Amino acid sequence: MDGKEGVRKGPDMMEIGLVEQATVAVKDGKVIYAGPAENAPQFEANEEIDCHGKLVTPGLVDPHTHLVFGGSREHELALKQQGVPYLDILKQGGGILSTVNATRDAKEEELYNKALFHLDRIMSYGVTTMEAKSGYGLDELNELKQLRVTKQLQKDHPLDIASTFLGAHAIPPEYKDDPDAFLSEMLRVMEVVKEENLAQFTDIFCETGVFTVEQSRKYLEKAKELGFEVKIHADEIDPLGGTEMACEVDAISADHLVGASEKGIEKLGESRTIAVLLPGTTFYLNKNEFAKARDMIEHNAAVALATDFNPGSSPTENLQLIMNLAALKLRMKPEEIWNAVTVNAAHAIGYGERAGKIKEGRNADIVIWDVPNYLYIPYHYGVNHVNTVIKGGAVAYKRGEQLGRVTVS
Repeated sequence: MDGKEGVRKGPDMMEIGLVEQATVAVKDGKVIYAGPAENAPQFEANEEIDCHGKLVTPGLVDPHTHLVFGGSREHELALKQQGVPYLDILKQGGGILSTVNATRDAKEEELYNKALFHLDRIMSYGVTTMEAKSGYGLDELNELKQLRVTKQLQKDHPLDIASTFLGAHAIPPEYKDDPDAFLSEMLRVMEVVKEENLAQFTDIFCETGVFTVEQSRKYLEKAKELGFEVKIHADEIDPLGGTEMACEVDAISADHLVGASEKGIEKLGESRTIAVLLPGTTFYLNKNEFAKARDMIEHNAAVALATDFNPGSSPTENLQLIMNLAALKLRMKPEEIWNAVTVNAAHAIGYGERAGKIKEGRNADIVIWDVPNYLYIPYHYGVNHVNTVIKGGAVAYKRGEQLGRVTVS
């Protein structure tokens, strides 16, 4: 899966560079050959993996997760089933502020061990590169605590992890009457984040009841002045114009976009901003309207897919499930889906030249699947199709075997 260079937009999302009867050779953690077996040079191999009858792809990339958090929110599911509004759940001590409180109460070691467990599971589903956001601290001490945990995980875990500062994820109770003052405080924290090199990106939640388009614009522009690439949670529920604004400030990605307007979709196609769609969130919240992926692709936008792994609205580490939902609910074609979880997802987190392709000279991040072809995974849902995950040329996960990091029976 090599094909065209750069991000795949619009009709180019149908290009996957499929090679039948292929060979991939790896040396010192790098791909040294990828192409038809009949054209492969003679290699002196220390080890060979027979992939006859299997699919071999680049490692998947998950470009939107909330990896580090305390606690869980399974007790809220019954309330949601009863139709209790989110604001009422919030008043009962639930919702995002429940996770904020649990994260504030947790020590770094607890957060680290919890995130490590989830990372292992994420890798077992075929992900070799991902993004992780803060956003459950909402104050300096705890936002930095989350980001420091992520930084330690970057050192300790095989997965490549891009870090995002999402201090502006919600308005904490102490600032409920003055959100501008809270954003000013988060801008001050952002300077510390930059000094300690704790994140590559800054994100903000632009939505009704959280931050307005203009508040978000000013915040992201300040972030860019500090040297951050910017992302945005935009138009998840209401079409406020966050999609348009994301394109105007040259955000690397705009995420959610269920309520994106026609004008916003047109702007995506004219910009470098990648639409990161999160159908698992819409599914879990039991909403009827999903993001308009077909319109975006037809307007020449670049689309990526992500789990939005988090304890409240998308508690899943399974990017394969998101691929299924993309086929069934977003009406994306299999080729588009594969580009959305590899090439485009990598570009959405600044890893476009490092991940998302099997290419000579790149790190050997490869997944071997127990399926006969690339059409099969978006079709057959509810199970893990991974046979082997190779990260940087080393086997990091193999189904049914213990390899130090991941054990799956």
